[in-house]
Amino acid sequence: MSNERPTAEELRQGMTVEIVQGDQDVESTDREPIVGEVGTIYEDAPEGPQVELKSGVVGHVQSVVHDE
Repeated sequence: MSNERPTAEELRQGMTVEIVQGDQDVESTDREPIVGEVGTIYEDAPEGPQVELKSGVVGHVQSVVHDE
């Protein structure tokens, strides 16, 4: 995983990303990231681009998950 958050422009539907839900503190060390495929991309935000995963969960992208 990269330390830099991607921009909304760099994201594509179907990518696997790690997000933090909007009601979680993105700076908290005990946050639980959610990994899933991007369904809808909304816009850039200071907390990371906001997306809706195919599962319906909405949050801010923290990183793109790359296949190893």
